[in-house]
Amino acid sequence: MKAFLALLRRDLLLAYRQGIDGWVVVLFFLAAGILFPFAIGPEPNALMRVSTGVVLSMAALAALLSLDRLYQADFDDGSLDQIALSSLPLELTALSKALVHWLSTGLPLLAAAPVLALMLNAPVAHYLPMLVALALATPALSLLGGLGAALTMGSRRGGILLTLLILPLYVPVLIFAAGAIGFAGDAAGLSVEAAGRGFGAHLLLLAGIDLALLAVTPWATAAALRQALRA
Repeated sequence: MKAFLALLRRDLLLAYRQGIDGWVVVLFFLAAGILFPFAIGPEPNALMRVSTGVVLSMAALAALLSLDRLYQADFDDGSLDQIALSSLPLELTALSKALVHWLSTGLPLLAAAPVLALMLNAPVAHYLPMLVALALATPALSLLGGLGAALTMGSRRGGILLTLLILPLYVPVLIFAAGAIGFAGDAAGLSVEAAGRGFGAHLLLLAGIDLALLAVTPWATAAALRQALRA
C-alpha cells in the first residue's frame, strides 16, 4: 500500500508541476465546445437541444489529450522498468495511473462543464444531472484511456492509434450518460416517477460500467505493459 501511495503522490506531483497540461485540456474542452454555435447557428432553442450532448462529447475528446503521455514519459526515461521491478504489482500501477488521470483531467473537466453548458444555453434543470452523469462517466473514460495508452505505448503513431482504439469504447459510456440527462431534463410525456426511474437506471448502468472496468482494465493494462516492456 505504501508503494501504491508513493507512486500516486509522485505522479500527482508531476501532473501539478506540468500544470499547463491540465489547462490545455480545459481550454480545449471550452474552445471546441463553443465552436458548435458557429456550425448550427446561434438560435437558442437549437443550442439548448444539443448542449448537454456537446458537453459530454467534448469531455470525452478532451480526456484523450493527455493519455498518450500517461506511460510514454516513464517508458522513455526508464522509470517504467524500475516500477515494474519494484514490489508494486503492475495492476496497481495501472490503477494508480488511471486515478491520477482522473484527478488531473476528469475533475477539471467536471469543474469546467457548467461554464460550457452556460455558453451553450443549456437548461438549468440539466446542470445537476449532467454533473452527476459526468462524475460517473469520467472514471470509465480514464480506465479505458489507461488501457489504450498501455496498448499503444512505444508506437510511432501512438496518438492516432490511441484515438482510433479508444473512441469506439467511449461510445457506450456517452450513450448512457446522455440517456440519464435526457430522462432528468426532458421527460416530456413521462410522469415524474417514470422519469426518475429512467434517470436512476442509466446512472446504475454507468456505475456498473465503472465497476466492471475497475475489475478488468488494471489486469488488461498490466498485461499490455508487460508485453511492451519485453519488446
